[in-house]
Order: sequence, then C-alpha cells, then structure tokens
Amino acid sequence: MTAATGTVLIGVGAFWLSFMALADLAARSGITSAQAWIWPLLVDGLIVVSTIAVVALDGRTGAWYPWALLICGALVSVAANALHAIVAADASVPGVLAATVAAVPPLVLLASTHLTVVLTRSTSRPPTADTASRAEVAPVGGDATDGESFGRRERAAQLREAGWSNKAIADELQVHPSTVGRWFAPPAEESETTTREMETTS
Repeated sequence: MTAATGTVLIGVGAFWLSFMALADLAARSGITSAQAWIWPLLVDGLIVVSTIAVVALDGRTGAWYPWALLICGALVSVAANALHAIVAADASVPGVLAATVAAVPPLVLLASTHLTVVLTRSTSRPPTADTASRAEVAPVGGDATDGESFGRRERAAQLREAGWSNKAIADELQVHPSTVGRWFAPPAEESETTTREMETTS
C-alpha cells in the first residue's frame, strides 16, 4: 500500500508537469486557451488507460492493441514535451538539455502508472480464491489413500511451505499424519514407510 501510494503521488506530479507543458504547446499551436487543456488529457490520458489495459490483458488475445496505443501515446507525449521545452526554453539553456529535462515527466508518468497497476493487481486476491482452494481439497470421508486427488497434495505442499507441521496439515486436510509424512518422504523412503505401516497393521 505504501509503494502504491508513492507511485500514485509521483504519477500525479509527472502528469501535472506534462499537462502544463502540453497545454502551453497546444495554445502556442493555435488552439484556444479555453480548449488547450483538452489536448494533454488526450495524450497523457491515453498512456494511463493503455497501461491499465496492457496489464489487464496480459497474455490474452488482443493485447497487442493496447501495447500499440501505449507506445504511440508515450512517443507523442515525450516528443511534444521535448518540443515545448525547445520552444519555450531560456536562450542560456541548451536546447538538448531542455528537451531531455522535459522528456522526464511523461516517462515517469508511464513508469509510475504501470507500477501502480502491477502493485494493485499483485496485492489483490479474488474473494473466492481461498474458498475454491479449500473446496478442491475437501475430504470426501475417511483417511487419504494413494488414489486421492492431486489437489489435496498440492494444498499440503502449500501449507508445508508456509511452515505448517505434518500434524497441523493432517488436521487441516483431515487425513492421518503418516499419510502427510508419506507425501513428503523421499522416493527411497516412501516404500519403507509404506512397508512399516503394513507391518504395523498386520
């Protein structure tokens, strides 16, 4: 949450600097001052919307389109900010330096927007994720056998990685602790464990 808040604040600052530069460039290009503010919204707004769409459609069909819009929006914003810096820069400041400084806000806007979306997406979980996970490994009655579902072993592995003991895992999945031990036993030891259990039973 702290990282996401920081990126949002940085993005707002970058958007404002780019907004002012692009609005002034639009006014210098003949657009009336009452309408000049719309142009930076079109350019930098496209960056924000396209970035969100790129993350949302990651790996899906049609993801190339928001990527194309994102690249075009970023190029237009960077170029327009650089041109404005050259036009409005003080004569004592080299044009290349002014253009470089002016190109920073749109690039920061692009990076901060993408980072914010990634952070928000990675920290959010579907409300039914845990429910679905528990339903997948819910016992159907009795102890576990060799023919049990892969989902139950998968859940046990996740709990083991989280630091749960075999006893706690067995209680959670409602299986015998020896079954959990057999799941995590090395291949060479698994057959021995099974043999010992059979001898004890007999």
